[in-house]
Amino acid sequence: MKIYTKTGDQGETGLFGGGRVRKDHPRIVAYGEVDELNAGIGAARAFNRDPSVDGNLKQIQNDLFDIGAILATPDTKKLEGKSSTSVRKGQITFLEQSIDRMEKDLPPLRQFILPGGSEVGSLLHLSRTVCRRAEREIIALSETEKVDADLIVYINRLSDYLFVLARWVNVKKGVVETPWEKK
Repeated sequence: MKIYTKTGDQGETGLFGGGRVRKDHPRIVAYGEVDELNAGIGAARAFNRDPSVDGNLKQIQNDLFDIGAILATPDTKKLEGKSSTSVRKGQITFLEQSIDRMEKDLPPLRQFILPGGSEVGSLLHLSRTVCRRAEREIIALSETEKVDADLIVYINRLSDYLFVLARWVNVKKGVVETPWEKK
């Protein structure tokens, strides 16, 4: 498979299942943000040494590839047999249960904290912000095109998961959270 096709040189790209749109189309922007999120999580994995964290993040990266395919395909029937065609409730439940488990190990939040900490924690905080941006773009897309409601819930919950995971990783590494200092 050739990396460059020259078919996008005029500012358009092909959608999975057919059709072409401008590269600034809300659908392209939405799945581009999901792709950036996936890359951020990949960077966090590169510094991570905890196998349980790595396994969860690897699964999330695979979920995000499926979500990217869903967003890149206006007619999800074209995905049948090739990729997931929707987000399953179990994926959302996994994130929620993971959040609940990790929060048991964390001190309660009494004020806002500054993103940062360890390398992994910092990259997870950064990924959380990209996740929020992806969520905003997916919501914008849903104003004009049908988007699976569970996909939106998953992305929303994923940003919560990434925030809690960043805190959890930092606590496990003995990194003290930096509170926001109001002026």
